[in-house]
Amino acid sequence: MKIFQREQRSLFGEILDWMLTPLLLLWPVSLVLTWLVAQGIAGKPFDRALEYNVGALAQLVTVNHNKAQFVLPLPARELLRADDSDAVYYQVLGTAGEYLSGEKGLPQPSEDEKPVPGEVRMRDDEFRGESIKVAYTWVKLDVPDSKPALVQVAETMEKRSVLATEIVKGVMLPQFVILPLAVLLVWLALVQAIKPLNHLEERIRARSPDDLSPLDAEAVPLEVAPLVSSVNDLLMRLKDSVATQKRFLADAAHQLKTPLAGLRMQADLAQREGANAEDLKQSLRQIGRSSIRATHTVNQLLALARAESSGTAMSQQPCNLVRVTMEVVRDCVPRAMDKHIDVGYEGAEPDDADVTIMGNPTLLKEMVRNLMDNAINYTPSNADKPGVITARVLKDPFSKVLVLQVEDSGPGIPAAERELVFQPFYRVLGTEADGSGLGLPIVLEIARQHQASVTVEDSRPGQTPPGTCFTVRFGQPA
Repeated sequence: MKIFQREQRSLFGEILDWMLTPLLLLWPVSLVLTWLVAQGIAGKPFDRALEYNVGALAQLVTVNHNKAQFVLPLPARELLRADDSDAVYYQVLGTAGEYLSGEKGLPQPSEDEKPVPGEVRMRDDEFRGESIKVAYTWVKLDVPDSKPALVQVAETMEKRSVLATEIVKGVMLPQFVILPLAVLLVWLALVQAIKPLNHLEERIRARSPDDLSPLDAEAVPLEVAPLVSSVNDLLMRLKDSVATQKRFLADAAHQLKTPLAGLRMQADLAQREGANAEDLKQSLRQIGRSSIRATHTVNQLLALARAESSGTAMSQQPCNLVRVTMEVVRDCVPRAMDKHIDVGYEGAEPDDADVTIMGNPTLLKEMVRNLMDNAINYTPSNADKPGVITARVLKDPFSKVLVLQVEDSGPGIPAAERELVFQPFYRVLGTEADGSGLGLPIVLEIARQHQASVTVEDSRPGQTPPGTCFTVRFGQPA
């Protein structure tokens, strides 16, 4: 079921979302801010008109017989004439707060407000259920021990709302055209900007399966260059891996060709006319040896493939290296006795501390077995002069490093060939030992999987034969 599976994300769609989402979210915020700014802009001319009217009415407040009086001439009445949209009100109160003229019910300033004669102030208020804008001022009269007279002019706010709405319309209506145009331009810009990726995809898709040459990093945008560089690095590693596999398969085919050809030849000899029973037995013995050699080569190939494919997926567990080594040595005793070789173990004991490492027990056993098989194959021995092979596990008490050694009394390996013996199918010239040339590459690969190093040196420097000592040095124990 795919109900809970996450859909594949589109880079184009994600960039488009991140670019358009802020734009669409900021548009209503812009509408609100424009409305607030429009309200302030629309109110300023009307506020100045109210201030002018208050100033004009304040000049009409006079003193007669120590009393404030107000006379509104006809031209002044025209100034306060109501228009088609709004109603205009005024109020004049005397020095004692007595009513002189205008609307009696017009709201007055707060009692806590301190009168300042000559200063015109503005406030929002309500009158007869409508919002009004009030301009007011105090007039200082030449009356002993009196308070200033109050003059107020108020106006409803219909014209202000209409003007603010017109401003908002004038600003926002063009945005209804600009916004879709901006979305279209952003979409077209993204289509144009993502074209290099499409071209890169076309170039990769047009390649033949065996073309592992690097991609041209100069023909892509700077942001994509690290990705192309990583792909090129992967292609180079894949190219090396494919070349190694091809070389490995070619070498494997070559190595298997010899025993298979021997099997066929011996089968043909056994079927020839006039062959007696002894010839038939000889052919069968040769077929048996060739089949054993082919089986050994195939097993070695499988072991090397298994070691190389373990990688980071290799299952690890605490492994007692001493116990693993002793088990392999015990298994090799019968074969060594057939060749009159003295095989033994010395070094740390299984119960000692710090002889356990984290690793794969199967691969570790395969590594030790290949070292022992290599020593048995290349150590000359007979009943009169038996060869000697010694396996050791040593531990450094200071660095806590474990060392595995397999030492033999064979002819040794020349210094110039000590690096070459770890290559698949390579065999030291001048040796007649039967082998596939895969044992030491398997040892090196398994050691690499366990973060260990492998070195080769003479076991008996200055003597003849010098012998060979393989040393596997592991890191920290488990």
